Amino acid sequence: MSDLVVALIQTTLVWEDARANRAHFEERIQTIKESTDLILLPEMFTTGFSMNPRELAERMDGDSISWMYEQASKVNSVIAGSLIIQEDGRFYNRFIAVYPDGRVRHYDKRHRFTMGGEHHEYSAGNEPVVIEVNDWKIGLFVCYDLRFPVWMRNSQKVDLQVVVANWPGVRSNQWSRLLPARAIENQCYVAAVNRIGVDGKGVDHSGNSVVLDFFGEPLAEAHSDDCILRVPLNRTELMDFRSRFPVLDDADAFDLRLDKRN
Repeated sequence: MSDLVVALIQTTLVWEDARANRAHFEERIQTIKESTDLILLPEMFTTGFSMNPRELAERMDGDSISWMYEQASKVNSVIAGSLIIQEDGRFYNRFIAVYPDGRVRHYDKRHRFTMGGEHHEYSAGNEPVVIEVNDWKIGLFVCYDLRFPVWMRNSQKVDLQVVVANWPGVRSNQWSRLLPARAIENQCYVAAVNRIGVDGKGVDHSGNSVVLDFFGEPLAEAHSDDCILRVPLNRTELMDFRSRFPVLDDADAFDLRLDKRN
């Protein structure tokens, strides 16, 4: 079983300026010189957490996804992060993963942050999404999803859960507690990338991006600095642990009944 190498880019975002953010992330990606399988960018990495989708939304054939493919091809890595996407007359906070061969997978954020008005501007996703990279099963989640353990329940026995976020510094205490809980209860690695800096609404983000093992222990963690965390993950160790302590086999079976009108 091969390892999976993930890189998390924790940095500032230029408010509502996709071109500037793409240029910034391109520079940061180019600094990753060693072979990496998956590069994670924050939530709404081209704009910041904006409630202005009518002005900022792109389509699935737009500039940012084309840019993601260019970067994925250059570095031979899957590039993933969320964007504001318009499709069929609706707007989505969409987590997109672009492969070097041009394949695109996506997950629409299920839990919209109502206190920030996200539910007024964006439609909710209705399906959990699992992608594969190097035969690793990876679950995709966006920011506020982290607070909902039923949605993040590891019923598909993924190896890694990834969370991309614009999580504010005022609630960094919850971030640092919820992430280990998800790793422990789901017996999987967790990689969570957050932005830093103050956004256009005056909200400060403290970063604290982290990669956790299946015990909830940090393999690498950032504070509030502009940095890249690059971490190899060992699937053999994960499978050995699950075979010795098969908690997931005793989990309750249930079906999610989702409101698909949003």
